[in-house]
Amino acid sequence: MTSTAFSAGTPIKIAILAMGGQGGGVLADWIVDMAEHAGWWAQTTSVPGVAQRTGATIYYLEMIPEAAVAEAGRAPVLAMMPTPGDVDVVVAAELMEGGRAIQRGLVTPDRTLLIASSHRSYAIAEKAAHGNGIADPNTVISAGRQAARKFYCFDLQALADQAGSVISASLFGALAGSGALPFPRDAYEATISRGGVGVEASLRAFRLGLEAAERAPREPALLDLARPQAEIPAASGNPRTRALLDELRGFPAEAQPMLMAGLQRVLEFQDAAYAEEYLAHMRDIRNLDGQFGGPARHWALTTAAARYVAVAMAYDDVIRVADLKTRQSREERVRTETGVANGQILHTTEYMHPRLEEICGTLPASWGRAIEGSPRLVRALQPLFRKGRFVRSSGLTGFLLLYGLAGMRRFRRRTLRHQHERASLAQWLKLISDTVHHDYDLAVEVVNIRRLVKGYSDTHQRGTSKYQRLSLAASQLLGRADAAEQLRALRDAALADDHGSRLDRMLDGLLGRPGPINTEPRDAS
Repeated sequence: MTSTAFSAGTPIKIAILAMGGQGGGVLADWIVDMAEHAGWWAQTTSVPGVAQRTGATIYYLEMIPEAAVAEAGRAPVLAMMPTPGDVDVVVAAELMEGGRAIQRGLVTPDRTLLIASSHRSYAIAEKAAHGNGIADPNTVISAGRQAARKFYCFDLQALADQAGSVISASLFGALAGSGALPFPRDAYEATISRGGVGVEASLRAFRLGLEAAERAPREPALLDLARPQAEIPAASGNPRTRALLDELRGFPAEAQPMLMAGLQRVLEFQDAAYAEEYLAHMRDIRNLDGQFGGPARHWALTTAAARYVAVAMAYDDVIRVADLKTRQSREERVRTETGVANGQILHTTEYMHPRLEEICGTLPASWGRAIEGSPRLVRALQPLFRKGRFVRSSGLTGFLLLYGLAGMRRFRRRTLRHQHERASLAQWLKLISDTVHHDYDLAVEVVNIRRLVKGYSDTHQRGTSKYQRLSLAASQLLGRADAAEQLRALRDAALADDHGSRLDRMLDGLLGRPGPINTEPRDAS
């Protein structure tokens, strides 16, 4: 390892950006301890960020050799905050924190070595977005390539997990492997050993981080964000499932991967009979697609519908939520993420806040309608569901409650919620059918607006409201040359604004001056 060349008598300046629980403070203390044991003056300060992943703590370190202090004849004055354009090393415990360091000007191409883990811990804004709010990681990687003198970027969280440690240890190893500091490997390892806590696991993570940095390319590659396509199994032991797969193979090849994903989702949600309903809907759409130019458009209508018909049929209700919370795979994931060792007992507490509407939706349709149609009953029952409840799903009572709700799947078709969803699906499919006779591209966009309907409770209510407004807009746009483009813009506005004010403004401006509506079906040929 060759350390970075620093100016004699000038402090080495390091900024560490980390979130709570990632050990940023431990990493800063390790660097200070290592420097002091090597005969350096060192200082660390920190500026806390905001909790719940809306910010990170910035740890700032400056250190200078004792020899330089002795030569100057006076104690050094070290800064307490990083200055843009004046940082030698930036260490980011998460990719977007590296991006924030670049935005703040802490990373400069003539000076700064940047180390960032490529994994993501999603921000609240990313999780809460109605559409896909996840930021593009490759934007940060591209910016890091340009902004940093040298850029190390790989999944340091995965290395820490592999070693049974935390990311601070693998970051320390990457720092050693980068050669950024003028200290030998032994000094790094001795520092970890002096800590006395989790030494073996930390050393394993340190070595993995060091080796990864030593093998790292001169420039990090962009991440492959493509999702693997669902593959159709060659065979199935279940005759009913085998028949479904055989029918699926009769669809256009372009649509088969999405159809397979949709079929899996619907099967998991309900049963084989429900999956047969899904393929029946898709047969109708494929026939329309073939009649109105689908082959020339790579079966765009069928492919889009394969996704959103499945999403519409496999909606999120109380039964599905209970099912997901009682699955063994979910318990295994929670145990893995929390680092629970074999033999340890894990208690899981769920926060649940179903509204009266969700409770009525779970009841038989006649019962649910009777309650919703009685103002007196609604007033009497509403106070019972104003507050959320904590349910310990790891306890017998809580587990049996959720398990019993999940077992209601066999009665789902009789519930009020299912009848509402079935009616909504029928209206949407009719709108698609009516639209494709006049405008193929607009019909594809009518399929895509179903993306707005997702989740449950308030999220589902807001999305449904936007979807209904766009469905009406699609009918009013029919006949315009730019109808598909306009509906796409409306959908993007609906996804970008949770409150819908931007969508309302666009609808007012667009539909206040409608163009001529052509009601004549176009030639199917």
